[in-house]
Amino acid sequence: MENLEPSNDEVATLMERILYEVKKVVVGQDNFLERVLVAMLAQGHLLVEGVPGLAKTLTVKTLARTIRGTFKRIQFTPDLVPADLVGTRIYNQKTGDFATSLGPVFTHLLLADEINRAPAKVQSALLEVMQEYQVTIAGETHLVPQPFLVMATQNPIETEGTYPLPEAQVDRFMMKVLVGYPTEEEEFVIVQRVTGEPVDVTPVATTEQLADLQRECRRVYVDPNLISYAVKLVAATRDPERFGLKNFARYLTFGASPRATIHMIEGAKALAFLRGRRYVLPEDVTDIVPDVMRHRLVLSYEALADGQSADMLILKVMQHVRAPDKPLETHVRVASA
Repeated sequence: MENLEPSNDEVATLMERILYEVKKVVVGQDNFLERVLVAMLAQGHLLVEGVPGLAKTLTVKTLARTIRGTFKRIQFTPDLVPADLVGTRIYNQKTGDFATSLGPVFTHLLLADEINRAPAKVQSALLEVMQEYQVTIAGETHLVPQPFLVMATQNPIETEGTYPLPEAQVDRFMMKVLVGYPTEEEEFVIVQRVTGEPVDVTPVATTEQLADLQRECRRVYVDPNLISYAVKLVAATRDPERFGLKNFARYLTFGASPRATIHMIEGAKALAFLRGRRYVLPEDVTDIVPDVMRHRLVLSYEALADGQSADMLILKVMQHVRAPDKPLETHVRVASA
């Protein structure tokens, strides 16, 4: 029987072509772009925090064009209602029947801009789509297109009139990525590109190919030692004394949930896949830990008073819980086969 699975070289080439097309438009933001691709391959969702004007929307919009997918952007405001998001039933006076009008969530890549400005009802409507990949309107269920990725943004500057995301919803996001300012050299190139001739982006893949890559990504081999390492990292945020982190518990009100462990391994698989491997190495896990954990830790008032951030606490945990030794590549290849 013919083997139709894409080879490592084919995967690497396709991902390189996607990155090349996106980088024709987007300057810098390499870490952010890599995390978007990781979330897409691992079928997770992304929470992005950064000031306006850092190409968050442009990155996702360009990525949608490269994979021939649909892209929609919703500007979240306090007067938004769930029907504006998921859709509603409309009465047709000519026929006397009700027709379903589907909302903007029915797309491949959805950008939820300033999600913390929407009231709780709208946030809970988005929660069902993120978790179940479906929408219920008037008792009728509608599935969203596949692949489906929600990228929600938060503005860290203006917090007046915002509705903080509940922990149950924040936990649904696979990663929280912090987007910073570009360097002076990158900003020079940004100005040149924006003020120059528009750049054409060539579609290099299809949503069907992306769905195949997602299935292949789930087959990436993970050594049991790495799963144990992820479990220990998360457990250290719940019971720090057991891992030698004295006086650490006073900084945390709640530790990370089991979703953190799951997303850590799924993200490491996707990262290894992006790097052209069918097996996970310790650096794949350690690279993804801060993005997976930072939004799941609930800091105490004492931590805020002492100037402690979630990233600082995660670094301390990683210093006390050491990653396993890097296995020999030949052994990993045999185990994964």
